[in-house]
Amino acid sequence: MNIAIVGYGRMGHEVEEMALKLGHKVLIKIDVDNQNDFTPEKFSDVDVVIEFTSPETAFNNIVKCLEMPKPVVSGTTGWLRQYDEVVEICKKNRTAFIHSSNFSIGVNILFRLNNELARLMAGLRDYVPHIEEIHHTRKLDAPSGTAITLAEGIKAQHPVYEGWCNADNPVDKAIPIKSVREGNIPGTHIVTWDSEIDTLSIRHDAKGRKGFAFGAIVAAEFIKSRRGVFTMNDVLSF
Repeated sequence: MNIAIVGYGRMGHEVEEMALKLGHKVLIKIDVDNQNDFTPEKFSDVDVVIEFTSPETAFNNIVKCLEMPKPVVSGTTGWLRQYDEVVEICKKNRTAFIHSSNFSIGVNILFRLNNELARLMAGLRDYVPHIEEIHHTRKLDAPSGTAITLAEGIKAQHPVYEGWCNADNPVDKAIPIKSVREGNIPGTHIVTWDSEIDTLSIRHDAKGRKGFAFGAIVAAEFIKSRRGVFTMNDVLSF
């Protein structure tokens, strides 16, 4: 599989290393200093694009790739207000797109467990949920996209909750999310349901970025010969 990487920061480097380890080729890497290479001609032999950039640039980068047209795997968070527009552009250009707030296989199992736990808790109103996410000090967005996905999963399964809020500013019928930025922590997410009787928690701790990179490559392998818009549930057959 011939891969283009758009966004050659820490995650871009991890994706490159993992792609080569799995026997794929990285034909081109786009970053701020070589935007002149971001052209259909340079991408002509690319099978799939993996995009990890910034909330401010992700939408334009994704659209540019879809219009080439090339399948796109996107792991950037913070831009999803324009997600529906990307879906329409993907369909118009008859290519493929997948976005995930976290491509880690373990985190996607956490998402599934979180949804099932919230469904069970819907009938046990004494339990109250909250989410904590802990990341390195360089992470730009707070709360993390993964934490927001967890909150949305609870909202979808539990009739009481209508959204999420910052834990420092609680809102009625909203799931509080506490964001911590310290050290070099790759990513920890904890979902807790608390009652007067006991506390139940599910937790994921990333040991590094390799899990995110591996999941992105698995997603790229999945969509490279497909058309349409997919999720990690499709990739993992959940």
